[in-house]
Amino acid sequence: MIRLLLVDDQSIVREGLSSLLEAQPDLEVLGEAENGKVALELARSLQPDVVLMDVRMPVMDGVAATKLIVEQVPEIKVLVLTTFDDDDYVTRAMANGAKGYLLKDTPSEVLAQAIRLVFQGYTQLGPGLLEKVMAGDSRPTSAPPELAQLTPREQEVLQLIGKGYSNREIAEALYISERTVKNHVNSLLRRLNLRDRTQAAILATTLGN
Repeated sequence: MIRLLLVDDQSIVREGLSSLLEAQPDLEVLGEAENGKVALELARSLQPDVVLMDVRMPVMDGVAATKLIVEQVPEIKVLVLTTFDDDDYVTRAMANGAKGYLLKDTPSEVLAQAIRLVFQGYTQLGPGLLEKVMAGDSRPTSAPPELAQLTPREQEVLQLIGKGYSNREIAEALYISERTVKNHVNSLLRRLNLRDRTQAAILATTLGN
């Protein structure tokens, strides 16, 4: 069972989401919050698996709340669900540690599956949002010096991450096991001081890999 915390300043939205998601056999709504401050408090006390986070809210917005939740309770995954697809919101939310960014017009079945994938550690972005993340990334186009620390195999893995390959697809392409791929990914993230695959994909794309 995947335990959820719903964060939105509109009660009718929270009620609708709760009804839709509770209909899924593997999803359970633990609680609801009307702003980022309450969300942080409930995240610490309820320990949900995934937080569905709105962006524009009073007291504390979702972007700031995401940063604090990820810092204070890092095992919790945050999936932004909002009506706003502004470049700034998307890039800041992902930079603050969100594992996904979807719009509220996302079909319920697609949202449910995105929650499952985020829970498993995958990044989920709605149509057209990856381009916004990449466009808003301020990383220089020159290769960081840490890139030289990567082994040839890690560089190959980085290139395939940039092309959107999953661990399974990378394993098949390089004729190695998924476990080995995971080890390479963890190693290259550590060497490059990157937080997750999304940042790795952005870097690889920026470098033209």
